[in-house]
Amino acid sequence: MGDFSYASSPERHNRVADPTSQGLTVRGVTTQSIVAPSASDSSNEGLARRAGPFVQLVEKERIFLALVATALIATGLVYPHAEIARWFGFALAGYSAVANDSVQTLGTFIASNRHRAWWLQWLFMGGIFLITASYSWYAYDGDVSYARLASKGFETTPSAFSYLQVAAPVVLLLLTRAGIPVSTTFLLLSCFATEVSSVGSIITKSFAGYAVAFGCALVVWFGVSKALKRWEESGPAHRGWTVAQWITSGLLWMTWLMQDAANVAVYLPRSLSWLELGAFLAVMFFGLGLLFKIGGERVQKVVDEKSRVVDVRAATVVDAVYAVILYVFKAHSTVPMSTTWVFVGLLAGREIAMAIQRTNVGGYRTAFRMAGKDLLYVTIGLVVSTALAFASNEAFMTGLLGD
Repeated sequence: MGDFSYASSPERHNRVADPTSQGLTVRGVTTQSIVAPSASDSSNEGLARRAGPFVQLVEKERIFLALVATALIATGLVYPHAEIARWFGFALAGYSAVANDSVQTLGTFIASNRHRAWWLQWLFMGGIFLITASYSWYAYDGDVSYARLASKGFETTPSAFSYLQVAAPVVLLLLTRAGIPVSTTFLLLSCFATEVSSVGSIITKSFAGYAVAFGCALVVWFGVSKALKRWEESGPAHRGWTVAQWITSGLLWMTWLMQDAANVAVYLPRSLSWLELGAFLAVMFFGLGLLFKIGGERVQKVVDEKSRVVDVRAATVVDAVYAVILYVFKAHSTVPMSTTWVFVGLLAGREIAMAIQRTNVGGYRTAFRMAGKDLLYVTIGLVVSTALAFASNEAFMTGLLGD
């Protein structure tokens, strides 16, 4: 079996017992003696087979799990100290939020630019981040969230932290690793809401975002999916499409930052000093570089599995439509919203429209399966977020119970 196969007859005569050991010489190589397995060995093998998938998962993710354990232990040490907990929680949230939400903003960009150097993509998107965040800091009196954290229920800087509030980004990392596109707005902001009505406003706006994105995607892709398919089948895209995609992806990234920077900055003072701004920019910039280095987190598969997203022409249309929707909601009110729900609605409408036009892969069945699975995942994320907010946020729990 394997490489240890029986030799031909002449070669068998070369096998001789080594009198100085319990090994066996085969083709001049001494091996360990082959003995019948004991009862305990058989028992251990049976146990290994039964625990196989779990053991394999732990072995595969051992570095990640070690980092998670380290983060949870460190959280226990720092959360009683507000100033340390504030920046530690922000650092965790800085990577975990972008890693999870990158599927919506950077997902199509990463999927269609895998042939390009990761550092080039990082410098482009990182530069846009630095400009966008710095402008918010300048225009909104030290606030890097474009006034999202000035909304009712989020306007007060946290003065103390519970263990779960600081550990919330670790929960987000675990969900991201599982490939679940959970809403970072629900999971992180809900842990700090001082009023239940604030969370209710976020949920209402996010559900509306899903419906609007779904409807817009149906209309847009019903009209353009056949043309996009013809263009893709006609050959490589013109260089102009690449330029257009980088522009639309940059605009989308900028618009997303205007909406979701609040999810990360919620740990920090509502007005940052020069020094605090520098720390904020550095953590986010280099965390973004790590994300590009690894080619997106596991949640990237939400985009990769969809029909025709690798082609730069399709990616450009996705980014452009999504950017317009986010900007409209951003201009409508300063109430935070889940951009994840908007993006999932956009992909669902797109897949179903392509199924209607018979330009997707797998027809209606595949389209509805993907849409249903994505909706299930974000709903699971909403349930987990609500439970986490209830357990970690005393104000939220009190308001919800009405005491």
